[in-house]
Amino acid sequence: MDNDKIQVDILGLSPTPAPGGGGYALILKEIGGERRLPIIIGSFEAQHIALELEGIKPPRPLTHDLIRNIIEQLGFSISHVYINELRDGTFFAKIKMDVGSIDEIDSRPSDAIALALKFAVPIYVSEEVMNEVAFVPDKESDEEGAEDDIFRQAESAGLGEEVVDPYTKKINKLQTDLKTAIDSEDYEKAASIRDEIKKLELSR
Repeated sequence: MDNDKIQVDILGLSPTPAPGGGGYALILKEIGGERRLPIIIGSFEAQHIALELEGIKPPRPLTHDLIRNIIEQLGFSISHVYINELRDGTFFAKIKMDVGSIDEIDSRPSDAIALALKFAVPIYVSEEVMNEVAFVPDKESDEEGAEDDIFRQAESAGLGEEVVDPYTKKINKLQTDLKTAIDSEDYEKAASIRDEIKKLELSR
């Protein structure tokens, strides 16, 4: 494997603490290191990954089970998956088949990781992506608090796997800032942020 590809494990899935909820941070940890990489994914994608992590087998094949079955019926397999790029706050991934005649397949990170779990193959992240957005958590923070901090950092930066329009990204950041202001009892700042949210919504 190339030196610019860092192997990672899944550390966990952290539900959003932001108002409205609905999102999850898929937290990856480099093997042999302390860096964490959070990727915001949807609840549907998170459910598929959680089922696999917990070893729960659904009574009928879900989407990723179907894809695995098709690949295996065709006589192929997957060698690894690779989160290769971060562009405008959106992560991109590749699925590498075990045959050289097939090019790498473009994928969302959540789909690539779900298939990596199905095939029990390694997950890699480019060194460039790790250097850009991964971080080492504060060792003094408790695990639950650290997970919330990881999610907020990813959410504020708009780090996910779907292309988000500027309006939605701005609203999401303001809502996160609003919750932070309320939690810290800075009600003057909270009122100012609430007014800004209302102005944005009216101008939509």
